[in-house]
Amino acid sequence: MELRFVAPDLHRLDDTPAEVIACGVWSDERPMRGLAGLLDWRLAGRVSKLLRESFTKGEVGDVLCVQGRPRLPYEKVLFVGVGERASFDEERFRTALARLLGTLSGLHVKRAVVELPGRAGDRIAPERAAELALEAARDSEDHDAWWLVEPPEAQAKIASRTNDERRRGLGASA
Repeated sequence: MELRFVAPDLHRLDDTPAEVIACGVWSDERPMRGLAGLLDWRLAGRVSKLLRESFTKGEVGDVLCVQGRPRLPYEKVLFVGVGERASFDEERFRTALARLLGTLSGLHVKRAVVELPGRAGDRIAPERAAELALEAARDSEDHDAWWLVEPPEAQAKIASRTNDERRRGLGASA
């Protein structure tokens, strides 16, 4: 899977050629922030309404799929529950990521824009989040490219780490 980057800005997101956009949603954060908040704003508060009505709660294992068009350039918008912010750890990240990967595979999505679970609010370091995501998707041929939603400083950290890993991998096979 190839990793690319896009800044958390609606105009930049609109120009990203992917089928689906996905992000985490906390069970204890209202109003939503990060990408979830931007998407909810663009969707005219539809997700906030579903949360208020307890259609979904943002608990670990929850996945909400809503239609993106015509308000967004994506067919589908996925909100993956990551639970309470204070309880978020690497185990929770792996659980939410597995749920995200499984959902994207089930939808036969090859190209997605993704805000990795816990990255909204910096609950996991960007390099570690990308490392775990690549590790989880390594054996899957279901995903061609992900555009990670990250600010420029986090993009640089992730790019540096993935380049280091790539060099190590090439060195090991030489």
